[in-house]
Amino acid sequence: MDSVVTAVSRSATHTFSKQNQESIQLLAGLGVEGDSHMGKTVKHRSRLAVDPTQPNLRQVHLIHAELHEELQAAGFVVSAGQMGENITTRGINLLALPTSTRLCLGDTAVVELTGLRNPCTQLDQFQTGLMAAVLGRDEQGKLIRKSGVMGIVIISGMVKPGDPIRVELPPKPHQPLDRV
Repeated sequence: MDSVVTAVSRSATHTFSKQNQESIQLLAGLGVEGDSHMGKTVKHRSRLAVDPTQPNLRQVHLIHAELHEELQAAGFVVSAGQMGENITTRGINLLALPTSTRLCLGDTAVVELTGLRNPCTQLDQFQTGLMAAVLGRDEQGKLIRKSGVMGIVIISGMVKPGDPIRVELPPKPHQPLDRV
């Protein structure tokens, strides 16, 4: 199966969910044009309180549509953009990609993965039990965060549903994604 963008979303204010759009413009070094998390320095409220000068490693949030389907099968009502993601994908195991993987989206945009989204209690405020549903354990008991990945925009470009996604892995040795 080819990897593809299934939805794009943004919100100009710090809302939990983001509204689906016909397209979004990614801006190199900044993020999603018109999104509340756009900027060179951190915009996430809890991180602002700690150090507002730290670099924004969370310019773009991506979630795989397969997670939405898994959650729907478990009884949750969730769709693209509702968990705060900017880009919803299909056909790519985002969580298995290494740090610094580049995702080429559509004709020109490139996002470099910086880490895993660390799920927060806002998930439970959206739907009770959702936070626990996006956490799991592997065979060794290590915590698995399933609520998507974060990245920075390397090359600007327009992204829209239906756009292909091409994966460029970084040089080896690969480093697994960790929470950012």
